[in-house]
Amino acid sequence: MSAPQAGERLRVTALEAGAIRHVRLAGSTGNIIDAAMSRALHDLFRDAGRARDLKAVILQGEGAHFCYGASVEEHLPEHVAGMLRGFHGLFAAMLDSAVPVLAAVRGRCLGGGLELAAFCHRVFASPDAQLGQPEIVLGVFPPLASTFLRERVGRGAAEDLCLSGRTIAAPEALRVGLVDALADDPVEAALTYAREHLLPRSAASLRHAVRAVRCDLTARFKVDIAAQERLYLDDLMKTADAVEGIRAFLEKRPPRWRNA
Repeated sequence: MSAPQAGERLRVTALEAGAIRHVRLAGSTGNIIDAAMSRALHDLFRDAGRARDLKAVILQGEGAHFCYGASVEEHLPEHVAGMLRGFHGLFAAMLDSAVPVLAAVRGRCLGGGLELAAFCHRVFASPDAQLGQPEIVLGVFPPLASTFLRERVGRGAAEDLCLSGRTIAAPEALRVGLVDALADDPVEAALTYAREHLLPRSAASLRHAVRAVRCDLTARFKVDIAAQERLYLDDLMKTADAVEGIRAFLEKRPPRWRNA
């Protein structure tokens, strides 16, 4: 059955006698990851790590899009420290859970939404999906993507996405390795993968395999993220342009960069 979680931020359906949890991001147009969504996802993965028989989590966005990204309002100076730590905490919970996570992407998958999808073990996308890290357009940068995206797509493609802020179509995302497979119905593709390749395995063995393949990432995650947070909060957010870019977006006007 589908159960609302944390004020409707997540809708969770248990499948295959609880061996799969199908999770829909919800709560707003574009499934924005705000503080409440971060807490709901953190709690979801914390609980997943305790579920002995769970073999896969499948993430999708409610409606036409996967996720527009993190809340821009929460990037303002008075909110940004708490926003970053809560958002990064949910990724730490993903790592700690050691459960295989599959992303099913339709429509836009941007910013923090792309970080969430790219952190999954497999990404299935519809041919018309659009993926990107547009933070630089707002005068900021994506700490998580800066930490691990190069492991998925290589340094060149990761730097292109993070420095240009451009959005790429699903076929290009497949070519660079950001997406693992294209499917007209990415949710069904993710379910098929889970049923064929994960359900026949031992849940306990899968947890150990996940820890093994991510051993290096897990070991350096907290150190790298702490350094990224310091760069973001102590340096970037003291510049005029970081605040200007965010305010310009919220005010729906072009930014007036001072290059300082």
